Amino acid sequence: MSEGITAINEKVKKESAFIEVLKMEISKVIIGQKYLIERLLVGLFANGHILIEGVPGLAKTLSVRVLSQTIKTKFQRLQFTPDLLPADLIGTLIYNPKEGNFVTKKGPIFANIILADEINRAPAKVQSALLEAMQERQVTIGENTFKLDDPFLVLATQNPIEQEGTYPLPEAQVDRFMLKLNITYPNKEEEFAILKQMSFTDKKIEVNSVISPQDILRARSVVDEVYMDEKIQRYIIDIVFATREPKNYRLDELTSLIQYGASPRATIYLTVAAKAYAFIQGRGYVTPQDVKSIGFDVLRHRVTVSYEAEAEEKTSEDIIKKIFDEIEVP
Repeated sequence: MSEGITAINEKVKKESAFIEVLKMEISKVIIGQKYLIERLLVGLFANGHILIEGVPGLAKTLSVRVLSQTIKTKFQRLQFTPDLLPADLIGTLIYNPKEGNFVTKKGPIFANIILADEINRAPAKVQSALLEAMQERQVTIGENTFKLDDPFLVLATQNPIEQEGTYPLPEAQVDRFMLKLNITYPNKEEEFAILKQMSFTDKKIEVNSVISPQDILRARSVVDEVYMDEKIQRYIIDIVFATREPKNYRLDELTSLIQYGASPRATIYLTVAAKAYAFIQGRGYVTPQDVKSIGFDVLRHRVTVSYEAEAEEKTSEDIIKKIFDEIEVP
């Protein structure tokens, strides 16, 4: 077994070498935000959509656009507004009077990387149209179903402080995002570097395309090979089950704070995301710390807190932290 792990480790080191080049290109424009960049790469290599939440001005949209520029692929930005229609997203049938038939006009969803900017500003119909694309990797227009190109990744942003004119995302759609990221302000040194680099009216920084869609698909196949010991798999199961049955893990105080625990999708996503995180670190095996590092991003939007928790000002992150602190690490 150790020989097998060594071989996987060597393969991962070789196949993940381009990640440093990728990070260098991104850092030409994005200063700091190591957490955001690493999670974007996790989503890219784990084939999982990402929901990014943060106040305006934290480079959420810019980070996604710069990431797309480093990949030789098709990028599409969708600005979500209350008057958006499903047809504006997926496309529609247009009547051709000359031929006397309907022709399919594909919408902007037919791209590899989709930036759904301010996703919570779109009404339920539009969000439902996006749901099929995210889950099934296909779009239905009229009677025809079209497969989306691989890789297909939805990176959505939302503003947590401005609620006027917004439509809260349905639980079913939120659950389709592998990761939910909470972006915070940069520190003083990072902000000073941002000031020095970005306080020019006409300065343009060129970002080079350094990887192709084939590189991403090859990296994903290597991520699948990353070794995860059965003890760590059991550890993931215990974490997820502790959100559903806290009493069984001597976490009685959490019983009244959790309305709904994490679904089996959380177990799958936590496993795949931990493997992708290990791959980004250049390792061919998963450690318990990998699970902890990525665990908050996988679980924070899947643990629904009760009214009692809200009254006590307890968030899903407080509950997840308690679970990680108490569950025995293998």
